[in-house]
Amino acid sequence: MNVLKSIKLWVKALRAPFFQAVIIPTILGATVAWYHTGVFYLDYFLLSLLAVIFVNAGTNLTNDFFDHKSGNDEANKQFTPFSGGSRVIQDGLITPSKIRVVSIVCFFIAIVIGLYLAFMRGWVILVIGMVGVFSGYFYTATPAKIGYSGWGELLAGINCGPLVLLGSYYVQTKTITPEAIIISLPVGLLITAILYINQFPDYSCDKEVNKKTLIVRLGPDKALSGYFILVIFTYLIIGIGTVLRIIPWIALVSFVTLPIAIKALLSLKKYYNSGRKLIPAMGSTIAMHLLIGLLLSGSYITSGILNI
Repeated sequence: MNVLKSIKLWVKALRAPFFQAVIIPTILGATVAWYHTGVFYLDYFLLSLLAVIFVNAGTNLTNDFFDHKSGNDEANKQFTPFSGGSRVIQDGLITPSKIRVVSIVCFFIAIVIGLYLAFMRGWVILVIGMVGVFSGYFYTATPAKIGYSGWGELLAGINCGPLVLLGSYYVQTKTITPEAIIISLPVGLLITAILYINQFPDYSCDKEVNKKTLIVRLGPDKALSGYFILVIFTYLIIGIGTVLRIIPWIALVSFVTLPIAIKALLSLKKYYNSGRKLIPAMGSTIAMHLLIGLLLSGSYITSGILNI
């Protein structure tokens, strides 16, 4: 196998495009910190970014390994580009043992970076990092298997929303503010929404291996309302935050994504039991997270520069 093919294969195994889940809140946390304090340390920002990417990579690989061990991914015949794992083990492209080793290496690198940041910026980073690493590993690993208990989607939302954003904010400012917590909620809700909608096509195989996701616990029919709540509250928090002047009013530009949200809501309502027909709605949810995160970051930068 040549180098280029090997790189492409590991990009697939790592599910690198989904690093968006941690890149966006890291950027937003740093921009909010700059808006509030005028402080921006590029070196700490880049190290924070690397740390969360390696945690995310380790989590993705660990999930593939343990979902293979449980038989979950093998049982999944409704996998999509957004759900059902990377499939590199199922397709015989990378051995489970290699996936396991690389996942541990990724976590180790993240821990080393985290220890340095904790030494330079404070023990809060150590706590945030430990929560991220342990919950990432035990998302599917025994004995905790958090993702099999019905709490996985919510935990991922907390980790990739408030936890990452507040870590990025703290690295810059050495403090955590109520405003930073509030702005972390929309990106957290959207990550939860991404994982939540991705569980619909996996419903049958998850139920077969006793993976009790929220969709399995509630059943697809009742679970529909959960996605609606996540999306609606995302916009409500931004809207109320601007009215209360907690968030710059220019952040209302994020409401330009409402047509994408409405399209996703209608598509889920129509195709929630139709497997691969949900792919456009799943893609729309990812697009909402990306665009809203970037628009919020841009809003803070614009407000800071123009003093509005």
